[in-house]
Amino acid sequence: MGNSSLNRILKVGLTGGIACGKSTVCELFNELGVPVIDADQIAHELVQPNQPALNIIIEKLGNKYLNEEGQLDRKLLRNTIFNDDPIKKQLETILHPLVYEEIENKITLFNAPYCIVCIPLLIETNALDKIDRVLVVDLPKELQLDRASKRDKVEKSEINKIMETQVDRETRLEVADEIIKNDEDIDKLKAQVANLHKFYTGLARDNRISSTS
Repeated sequence: MGNSSLNRILKVGLTGGIACGKSTVCELFNELGVPVIDADQIAHELVQPNQPALNIIIEKLGNKYLNEEGQLDRKLLRNTIFNDDPIKKQLETILHPLVYEEIENKITLFNAPYCIVCIPLLIETNALDKIDRVLVVDLPKELQLDRASKRDKVEKSEINKIMETQVDRETRLEVADEIIKNDEDIDKLKAQVANLHKFYTGLARDNRISSTS
């Protein structure tokens, strides 16, 4: 479960496996006026040329992870991560603290009852204490494999390798405070998001009342 402390803004950590529909759910919340932070986007920005994180990565791992344009060779790094656990851990040690620091910086700028923080590896990075509620976008494994394979145009065996690096579906559901089922059409998805929007808005209001009483 998420952190139960009362914060100025309620932080909802959104997570889920590959191709579960996290980005679509984030867009739906955003359409309702909810501020959304994407941890993957932050990580992407942190490793742009001349950014301190990229300099640290190259210093620790070597120039071979730079392409001819001086940018991070993401394909090479991704392949290395899948096959070299020590390098994966080293990269996480560099990036994760910077990502979470930037998330907190962005949250301080929001003027809203609650925000969505999309963190695909929320559980894997032991970051449950950084958010207040855990929202899991859920999908049966076979449907997840099918969607990911079609979306990324790769074999299901490759998707399975990615899924093996993530916590399993059961673990995600165990820590969830709320769950969105994304195994039907977009209208059903919108309805679930709308209901949760009302719930989180009310929860944030109640928390504020409790913290000032």
